[in-house]
Amino acid sequence: MDDKPNPGTVSGSSELLFSFGVIADIQYANLEDGYNYQGNRRRYYRHSLLHLQGAIEHWNKESSPPCCVLQLGDIIDGYNAQYKASEKSLELVMNVFQMLKVPVHHTWGNHEFYNFSRDYLTNSKLNTKFLEDQIEHHPETVPTGSYYAYHFVPFPKFRFILLDSYDLSVLGVDQSSPKYQLCLKMLKEHNPNMELNSPQGELFL
Repeated sequence: MDDKPNPGTVSGSSELLFSFGVIADIQYANLEDGYNYQGNRRRYYRHSLLHLQGAIEHWNKESSPPCCVLQLGDIIDGYNAQYKASEKSLELVMNVFQMLKVPVHHTWGNHEFYNFSRDYLTNSKLNTKFLEDQIEHHPETVPTGSYYAYHFVPFPKFRFILLDSYDLSVLGVDQSSPKYQLCLKMLKEHNPNMELNSPQGELFL
Protein backbone atom coordinates (compact mmCIF):
# COMPACT_ATOMS: atom_id res chain seq x y z
CA MET A 1 0.00 0.00 0.00
CA ASP A 2 1.31 3.44 -0.93
CA ASP A 3 1.85 5.51 2.21
CA LYS A 4 2.67 8.73 0.35
CA PRO A 5 0.42 11.64 1.36
CA ASN A 6 -2.32 12.63 -1.02
CA PRO A 7 -1.31 15.96 -2.62
CA GLY A 8 -4.99 16.95 -2.67
CA THR A 9 -5.30 16.88 1.12
CA VAL A 10 -4.26 19.56 3.59
CA SER A 11 -2.25 18.45 6.59
CA GLY A 12 -3.04 19.61 10.09
CA SER A 13 0.09 21.75 10.10
CA SER A 14 -0.81 23.62 6.89
CA GLU A 15 -1.36 27.33 7.23
CA LEU A 16 -3.56 29.45 5.01
CA LEU A 17 -1.36 32.14 3.52
CA PHE A 18 -3.95 34.07 1.56
CA SER A 19 -6.95 33.55 -0.70
CA PHE A 20 -8.39 35.29 -3.73
CA GLY A 21 -11.62 35.07 -5.70
CA VAL A 22 -12.01 34.33 -9.40
CA ILE A 23 -14.99 34.96 -11.65
CA ALA A 24 -15.22 34.82 -15.44
CA ASP A 25 -17.69 35.01 -18.31
CA ILE A 26 -20.46 36.90 -16.56
CA GLN A 27 -21.58 37.97 -20.06
CA TYR A 28 -24.57 39.96 -18.86
CA ALA A 29 -27.25 41.15 -21.28
CA ASN A 30 -30.82 42.18 -20.58
CA LEU A 31 -32.14 39.22 -22.60
CA GLU A 32 -33.97 35.99 -22.02
CA ASP A 33 -31.91 32.81 -21.72
CA GLY A 34 -30.35 31.56 -24.94
CA TYR A 35 -27.60 29.28 -26.24
CA ASN A 36 -23.93 29.54 -27.09
CA TYR A 37 -22.43 29.86 -30.59
CA GLN A 38 -22.63 26.10 -31.22
CA GLY A 39 -26.18 25.91 -29.85
CA ASN A 40 -25.36 23.17 -27.34
CA ARG A 41 -24.99 25.06 -24.05
CA ARG A 42 -27.59 27.18 -22.31
CA ARG A 43 -26.72 30.79 -21.60
CA TYR A 44 -28.19 32.81 -18.73
CA TYR A 45 -27.88 36.39 -19.94
CA ARG A 46 -30.10 38.35 -17.56
CA HIS A 47 -29.75 35.93 -14.65
CA SER A 48 -25.96 36.12 -14.69
CA LEU A 49 -26.25 39.10 -12.33
CA LEU A 50 -27.80 36.83 -9.71
CA HIS A 51 -24.77 34.54 -9.89
CA LEU A 52 -22.45 37.54 -9.55
CA GLN A 53 -24.40 38.81 -6.55
CA GLY A 54 -24.25 35.37 -4.96
CA ALA A 55 -20.49 35.19 -5.42
CA ILE A 56 -20.00 38.64 -3.92
CA GLU A 57 -22.19 37.84 -0.92
CA HIS A 58 -20.15 34.68 -0.35
CA TRP A 59 -16.82 36.52 -0.52
CA ASN A 60 -18.06 39.28 1.79
CA LYS A 61 -19.17 36.74 4.41
CA GLU A 62 -15.91 34.77 4.47
CA SER A 63 -14.30 34.68 7.91
CA SER A 64 -10.97 35.14 6.12
CA PRO A 65 -12.01 37.26 3.14
CA PRO A 66 -10.06 37.06 -0.11
CA CYS A 67 -7.38 39.67 -0.65
CA CYS A 68 -8.86 40.50 -4.04
CA VAL A 69 -11.00 39.15 -6.87
CA LEU A 70 -9.85 38.48 -10.43
CA GLN A 71 -12.47 39.13 -13.10
CA LEU A 72 -11.18 37.22 -16.13
CA GLY A 73 -13.09 38.93 -18.93
CA ASP A 74 -16.35 38.87 -20.91
CA ILE A 75 -18.11 40.88 -18.24
CA ILE A 76 -21.01 41.70 -20.60
CA ASP A 77 -22.18 39.85 -23.70
CA GLY A 78 -21.60 40.89 -27.29
CA TYR A 79 -25.35 41.12 -27.85
CA ASN A 80 -25.29 44.45 -26.01
CA ALA A 81 -23.62 46.11 -28.98
CA GLN A 82 -26.39 44.91 -31.28
CA TYR A 83 -29.03 46.47 -29.01
CA LYS A 84 -26.94 49.61 -28.28
CA ALA A 85 -26.94 48.75 -24.59
CA SER A 86 -23.20 48.28 -23.99
CA GLU A 87 -22.59 51.22 -21.67
CA LYS A 88 -25.81 50.73 -19.72
CA SER A 89 -25.13 47.02 -19.19
CA LEU A 90 -21.53 47.62 -18.14
CA GLU A 91 -22.65 50.24 -15.63
CA LEU A 92 -25.21 47.82 -14.18
CA VAL A 93 -22.63 45.07 -13.66
CA MET A 94 -20.06 47.47 -12.23
CA ASN A 95 -22.64 48.74 -9.75
CA VAL A 96 -23.04 45.16 -8.49
CA PHE A 97 -19.26 44.89 -8.09
CA GLN A 98 -19.35 47.93 -5.81
CA MET A 99 -20.91 45.67 -3.17
CA LEU A 100 -17.61 43.79 -2.94
CA LYS A 101 -15.41 44.73 0.01
CA VAL A 102 -12.08 43.91 -1.66
CA PRO A 103 -10.35 45.18 -4.83
CA VAL A 104 -11.27 43.72 -8.24
CA HIS A 105 -8.68 43.26 -10.98
CA HIS A 106 -10.25 43.25 -14.45
CA THR A 107 -8.95 41.60 -17.60
CA TRP A 108 -10.43 42.02 -21.08
CA GLY A 109 -11.94 39.26 -23.20
CA ASN A 110 -13.33 39.15 -26.72
CA HIS A 111 -16.76 40.34 -25.60
CA GLU A 112 -15.24 43.54 -24.24
CA PHE A 113 -14.01 44.26 -27.77
CA TYR A 114 -17.35 43.32 -29.33
CA ASN A 115 -18.81 46.17 -27.28
CA PHE A 116 -16.06 48.77 -26.93
CA SER A 117 -12.97 50.18 -28.58
CA ARG A 118 -9.61 49.80 -26.91
CA ASP A 119 -9.56 53.54 -26.18
CA TYR A 120 -12.92 53.27 -24.42
CA LEU A 121 -11.73 50.36 -22.27
CA THR A 122 -8.53 52.19 -21.39
CA ASN A 123 -10.56 55.07 -19.97
CA SER A 124 -13.25 52.92 -18.33
CA LYS A 125 -13.68 51.31 -14.92
CA LEU A 126 -12.46 48.07 -16.51
CA ASN A 127 -8.96 49.52 -16.49
CA THR A 128 -7.60 48.61 -13.05
CA LYS A 129 -3.97 49.31 -13.82
CA PHE A 130 -3.99 51.80 -10.92
CA LEU A 131 -3.83 48.69 -8.69
CA GLU A 132 -0.40 47.85 -10.09
CA ASP A 133 2.48 47.60 -7.65
CA GLN A 134 4.50 50.80 -7.76
CA ILE A 135 8.02 49.52 -8.34
CA GLU A 136 10.93 50.77 -10.38
CA HIS A 137 10.54 49.89 -14.06
CA HIS A 138 13.33 49.27 -16.52
CA PRO A 139 12.78 51.10 -19.84
CA GLU A 140 13.08 47.90 -21.87
CA THR A 141 10.25 46.24 -19.95
CA VAL A 142 7.69 49.07 -20.09
CA PRO A 143 4.92 48.34 -22.66
CA THR A 144 4.40 50.96 -25.35
CA GLY A 145 1.15 52.17 -26.87
CA SER A 146 -2.18 51.05 -25.44
CA TYR A 147 -1.03 47.66 -24.18
CA TYR A 148 -3.01 46.73 -21.04
CA ALA A 149 -0.98 44.69 -18.58
CA TYR A 150 0.29 44.97 -15.04
CA HIS A 151 1.37 42.91 -12.05
CA PHE A 152 0.89 43.01 -8.31
CA VAL A 153 1.94 41.07 -5.21
CA PRO A 154 -1.04 39.96 -3.09
CA PHE A 155 1.21 38.21 -0.59
CA PRO A 156 5.01 38.04 -0.16
CA LYS A 157 6.67 35.78 -2.77
CA PHE A 158 3.50 35.61 -4.91
CA ARG A 159 3.16 37.81 -8.00
CA PHE A 160 0.06 37.98 -10.22
CA ILE A 161 0.51 39.13 -13.82
CA LEU A 162 -2.43 40.37 -15.89
CA LEU A 163 -1.79 40.26 -19.64
CA ASP A 164 -3.61 41.67 -22.64
CA SER A 165 -4.41 38.45 -24.53
CA TYR A 166 -5.92 40.49 -27.38
CA ASP A 167 -2.87 42.64 -28.08
CA LEU A 168 -2.43 40.72 -31.36
CA SER A 169 -6.00 40.49 -32.57
CA VAL A 170 -8.39 41.91 -35.16
CA LEU A 171 -10.63 42.87 -32.23
CA GLY A 172 -10.30 46.35 -30.77
CA VAL A 173 -7.82 47.47 -33.42
CA ASP A 174 -8.27 50.25 -35.97
CA GLN A 175 -8.85 48.48 -39.31
CA SER A 176 -6.70 51.03 -41.12
CA SER A 177 -3.67 50.31 -38.93
CA PRO A 178 -0.70 48.11 -39.92
CA LYS A 179 -1.29 46.10 -36.75
CA TYR A 180 -4.79 45.14 -37.89
CA GLN A 181 -3.49 44.04 -41.29
CA LEU A 182 -0.79 41.93 -39.60
CA CYS A 183 -3.30 40.29 -37.28
CA LEU A 184 -5.77 39.63 -40.11
CA LYS A 185 -3.02 37.97 -42.14
CA MET A 186 -2.06 35.75 -39.18
CA LEU A 187 -5.69 34.82 -38.55
CA LYS A 188 -6.36 33.87 -42.16
CA GLU A 189 -3.22 31.75 -42.27
CA HIS A 190 -4.50 29.59 -39.41
CA ASN A 191 -8.27 29.72 -39.97
CA PRO A 192 -9.79 27.62 -42.80
CA ASN A 193 -13.24 29.21 -42.50
CA MET A 194 -14.75 31.99 -44.58
CA GLU A 195 -16.41 33.19 -41.36
CA LEU A 196 -13.36 33.96 -39.24
CA ASN A 197 -15.30 33.69 -35.99
CA SER A 198 -16.59 30.21 -36.79
CA PRO A 199 -15.63 27.44 -34.33
CA GLN A 200 -15.25 24.82 -37.06
CA GLY A 201 -11.81 23.31 -37.75
CA GLU A 202 -8.42 24.52 -36.57
CA LEU A 203 -8.41 28.20 -35.75
CA PHE A 204 -7.27 30.82 -33.31
CA LEU A 205 -10.05 33.08 -32.00
